[in-house]
Amino acid sequence: MREKEFISTIKTMLNSNYIGDDCAYLPDLGIVVTQDSLVEGVHFSLDYMTPYQLGYKSVMVNLSDVASSGANPKYLTIALSLPTNIDKNFIEEFYKGAQEACGREIKIVGGDITGADKVYVSVSAIGATEYRKIASRKNAKVGYKVVVAGLHGSSAAGLRQLLSGNKSENNFTKAHLEPVAQVEFGKNIGKNIQVDYAMMDTSDGLMDALSTIANESGVLLEVYFDKIPYDYHLVNFEDIQDLVLFGGEDYGIVAVVPKDLECGGVEIGEVKKGLGVDLRFGQNVTHYSKEDVENKIYNHFEGKNEI
Repeated sequence: MREKEFISTIKTMLNSNYIGDDCAYLPDLGIVVTQDSLVEGVHFSLDYMTPYQLGYKSVMVNLSDVASSGANPKYLTIALSLPTNIDKNFIEEFYKGAQEACGREIKIVGGDITGADKVYVSVSAIGATEYRKIASRKNAKVGYKVVVAGLHGSSAAGLRQLLSGNKSENNFTKAHLEPVAQVEFGKNIGKNIQVDYAMMDTSDGLMDALSTIANESGVLLEVYFDKIPYDYHLVNFEDIQDLVLFGGEDYGIVAVVPKDLECGGVEIGEVKKGLGVDLRFGQNVTHYSKEDVENKIYNHFEGKNEI
């Protein structure tokens, strides 16, 4: 069973209207809430990731979710499950990285520590929604434009280098180990838009975000590959298209908004009648259905890319 099937099952069992977007929007409290976990051997390896980088990335993963809702990230709690060989230095470096990712405006306000057979990190983030319009994946409309923030494909290229034994710092390995969430982009849209819109981060890949928005909204996204922003050094990889579209962990944002909204980012396509994603590459057009995309994205439960 795939991750999306688990989520669908949970949503059905709980009969919940809150589950389905990057964050749960709780309008009665004026907040959004999200939670993400990183598991040693599945999402990271301490063979190439330092405690500082683990703390930094653990926070950025969650800030990305809050930003993609259009909310303003405010508070975090962090739960750590640790084996007996972890020492005080690990904890200090982890929280240095976490604080660096938070900056001055976001506070770590609590959490939990327990024992485990390996390192598990679970972070919960809270964002403020006052004076903001919160996004949903279901709100893409025909005539809207498709805009992205951030570079795509770099993190996957960096992971490939790290797994091959190349631990030197470069644009790709840094993108994987110390990603930068597109917080200001998401916050800016949430603050300045007045109508319903769709937004999602690209943690599971750019094509995953495009496909999810298209299918949740019941529309077709027509996207031009040549307009997608990526590090030009990716041309050295034979599978550049797969890296850019399916690589994941870049923590960019896809926003589907009215054409007249000035929001920054890079416009890569538009919304049309239909369903799924049409990718234009030169004169060629490839259609991606929901099933096509789900068969290619990372699956945490089958361990296809387990490290």
